[in-house]
Amino acid sequence: MEGEIGDIGSGSEIHDTARDLRKGFTTPAEARQFVEETRIDTLAPAVGNMHGMLNSMAAGETKKRLDIERIRTIKEQTRVFMTLHGASGTDDGDLRRAIAAGITVVHINTEVRIAWRHGLDRALSTQPNEIVPYKILPQVIDSVKGLVAARLALFSSGRHHARAFAQGSRPNDRSQSSRDSRP
Repeated sequence: MEGEIGDIGSGSEIHDTARDLRKGFTTPAEARQFVEETRIDTLAPAVGNMHGMLNSMAAGETKKRLDIERIRTIKEQTRVFMTLHGASGTDDGDLRRAIAAGITVVHINTEVRIAWRHGLDRALSTQPNEIVPYKILPQVIDSVKGLVAARLALFSSGRHHARAFAQGSRPNDRSQSSRDSRP
């Protein structure tokens, strides 16, 4: 059974603004108590993630940033599987490090929906008079497949970081960018 603790908002949609996510972060003590009292198998903490994305994230201008040390500490204190709800729009380096720190499941529903929509828009713009779904949908499916393949490759690279970390070396931590922001 999975349980979510902390405030990561609601709705896999595009938002204009977001509140300060740090105010809803899950503390390691809260996580430990929650796991002990509920006996869940999988924990979904608030660590810089949020359901949905901001307009600026959908446009590729900003990224969500995760508290990797918090993830690592929560994992150490709870010893359960961890899910990252609301990972769409998160910095790629943060996703790799989050997986290395203990995240085992990553949810990117909003990114998948955006890929679906972009594929549909492209199909309709290149075939404006087409009304037969099976002639339009291949571009939509290809758009989603492309995103999913890229994200799976990224998540797999995070597993490689996790193995390196477990063997005593820390993954490279150089992905801070001046245009990235913590919503």
